[in-house]
Amino acid sequence: MIGIRQKLMLGFGGLLMIILLSGIFTLFNVGRLGGAVDTILKENYRSVTASQQMKESLERIDSGLLFMLTGNAEEGRRLINENIDKFRDALRIEESNITLPGEKAVADRIAVLFSEYSSSLGSMTENAVPPDTKREMYHKKLYPLFYEIKSNAQKILDMNQAHMVQAGRTASELSETVFKRTIAAIAASFIIAALFSMLTHKWILRPIRRLIESTRHIKEGNLNLVLEVGSKDEIGQLSESFNEMAYALRAVKKLDMAKVATAERSADDMLKVLPEAIVVINTNGTIKSASETAEKNFGFRPGEDIGNLGLDWADKLFEQCLIEHKQQTHDGYIQHFIDGSEYFFQPTIIPIPLGRADKKMTSAALILKDVTQVNEQMELKKSVAATVSHQLKTPLTSVRMAVHLLLEERVGGLNEKQTELLLEARDGSDKLSSIIDSLIAIDAAEGKKNAVAVYSAGLLMADAKDAYEADAMDRGLRLICKEAHDLPEVLADREAVAHVFSNLINNAFRFTTAGGEITIDAAHDGDYVCFSVTDTGKGIAPEHLEHIFDRFYRVPGQEGNSGTGLGLAIVREIVQSHGGQVSVVSREGSGSQFRFTIPVYKEESK
Repeated sequence: MIGIRQKLMLGFGGLLMIILLSGIFTLFNVGRLGGAVDTILKENYRSVTASQQMKESLERIDSGLLFMLTGNAEEGRRLINENIDKFRDALRIEESNITLPGEKAVADRIAVLFSEYSSSLGSMTENAVPPDTKREMYHKKLYPLFYEIKSNAQKILDMNQAHMVQAGRTASELSETVFKRTIAAIAASFIIAALFSMLTHKWILRPIRRLIESTRHIKEGNLNLVLEVGSKDEIGQLSESFNEMAYALRAVKKLDMAKVATAERSADDMLKVLPEAIVVINTNGTIKSASETAEKNFGFRPGEDIGNLGLDWADKLFEQCLIEHKQQTHDGYIQHFIDGSEYFFQPTIIPIPLGRADKKMTSAALILKDVTQVNEQMELKKSVAATVSHQLKTPLTSVRMAVHLLLEERVGGLNEKQTELLLEARDGSDKLSSIIDSLIAIDAAEGKKNAVAVYSAGLLMADAKDAYEADAMDRGLRLICKEAHDLPEVLADREAVAHVFSNLINNAFRFTTAGGEITIDAAHDGDYVCFSVTDTGKGIAPEHLEHIFDRFYRVPGQEGNSGTGLGLAIVREIVQSHGGQVSVVSREGSGSQFRFTIPVYKEESK
């Protein structure tokens, strides 16, 4: 059996061998080519240069002789003395660089002739020799020697130039041979690589693609496939293992489906007898199962589409759950009549994941919690509070008036103890009156439809600053109102919003020491403008933040005259009546920030 490893080694090994042989051949021929070029540039070039130097020096010596014959002896001697050494240096270079057959004999002949020539030059430079004798000596002896030496130097030059031409031709032929053989090696490498690529596609890539395609089918739930095992190599073994895995998955799936079917039947049976209205909805919006209460009282029947029941709140909750994949609770209660009686429910929808590890949503459970009794208790509580508040208002006013008259001593004098008791009665009645006013204000905020109009956010903030700036200065505090740039207009009850700012700023005054700052600010937040009142006071402990807006809740540790605990409850009712929300962010020792939102004005909002 030839495995993938052997196949890869065979293909890559052959390709590597071709590359290795091509590289060795190329390096060998490049070396030869470099040797040929070295011969041309080194050996022959030096001889050519030496020959040219000898000819040039000899010609200058001859020019010196001609200067002497024409009467310019000084210039002639200078030329002769300067160039005779140059000739000898060039001759020595040539004698040390003999590279061609016959070149040595010519160089030796030049040496002999120049020795004879240089000996005769001595007579030419002596002043005692008559000019006629010098001319005769030049024409009969020196010039023939000059001509013969120059001819032999030219012969050496021609020999080396001819050899350079031949060497260049040889190098060119070698270069062409190297080029052709390199092309042949590249072509062979390309053919082998193409052949190996085809074999790789057949041996490896095609089976791997079949495996990838099979995994895609398994991912889509098709476990009834069987791979063809075409070889005994690692790919073939993997294909066999894949078939075994698919068989095992089919068995597991069959067992799981049986378990799931049993579990679903049990869950449906249990769901039907639950007293709560509970509905299970598939991700496509189809009702999968429902309790008898949900089916009887709301019409949730298995197989129905949630969007076709005409229950907008249910459709909206389900869509939101699909988008966010987390629990959604309806804002407020829904009213529903059952057998002619009024009931109130709070719907909550919970996503049901595939499992603990896989959080993918498979369905959702809609739970309708019956809050009728809670709603009735709240309404009763509000009604009692409102009734009691209004009923106590008149007699309490009479009591306060009587206390004030007694303190003013209009009906007789008071001793010290009577005055002390009446002062305590006045403080208690004032506090009770404040509580009743707050309860009436809450009742008014809950039942009243705000007299809304369009205002700029800057105007509402400026109202608050103008109303409390002087009070802040008296307390040694800085009241800062940040400029509201590029903020949209809001739809609000100006008087009610002023009451909200009043409560928040007075609270900030109460808990911020002299030298501190209180900042009024606003920012655009989607469909709302978010107003904030921030102080640098002592802050609120985390455990009290969740109760801070509850009625009659006061943070422990405050002074007795710190308030009734209804101010923030009134703030919440006013803000919620506008369709906004109120919140607080605070840390002990770092101050507090109260925020509330008011809807942005839109053309259709009035």
